[in-house]
Amino acid sequence: MKLKAFKAAFPYTIPIFAGFWFLGLAYGIYMNVSGFSFLYPMLMSLTIFGGSLEFIAVSMLLAPFAPVQTLIMALVIQARHLFYGISMLDRFRGMGWKKFYLIFGMCDETFSINYTADIPPDVDKGWFYFFVTLLNHLYWFSGATIGGLVGSLLHFDTTGLDFVMTAMFVVIFMEQWMKEQQHTTAWLGLGSALLCRLCFGADQFMIPTMLCILAGLTLFKNPLERSGGLK
Repeated sequence: MKLKAFKAAFPYTIPIFAGFWFLGLAYGIYMNVSGFSFLYPMLMSLTIFGGSLEFIAVSMLLAPFAPVQTLIMALVIQARHLFYGISMLDRFRGMGWKKFYLIFGMCDETFSINYTADIPPDVDKGWFYFFVTLLNHLYWFSGATIGGLVGSLLHFDTTGLDFVMTAMFVVIFMEQWMKEQQHTTAWLGLGSALLCRLCFGADQFMIPTMLCILAGLTLFKNPLERSGGLK
């Protein structure tokens, strides 16, 4: 039963492997050149398992101690997982101990596979979800760990490596832009970022921007849904 579920789950995760390994390697090297040993990306990728948050955590670790700001930033960045969790409540029901790991290991890519995959009727869904989650977790963990080790063993010019996170968000934004027929939410995000950048400065604008976007989506939720701006 487990082997059959593993064989069914593995092909779905192959594209994730390529993306996670590249970003994981970049993250591990970025941590190393920022002054952290390979233990940091290894443990953070194992326990946090949130790519965008882990990249941002580098600057948080290097910044002055600010626990409240760090907590708010982490909650805002990862808040989308609340909606993922609600969508998977029925699917995870009755899965015993696996449910706890499935909740912990849920990320954008894992949610996308587990929510949309056409699971064969003779494959146990619980083990299918488990192996998709485990494999994606291992891809990120191994990439980040190897990146941390490579960064400490090899000496090469890493100028601009920290731009990988910016590049990733730009790609995600452009993909979303091309999928949407209307760009109301995109303009809301861009406008909020620009306004908060002007008001709060380069070092303090991130959290106000997130709060503005959250407030805007909440206030205009119904009109956006009617117009097709939220999907």
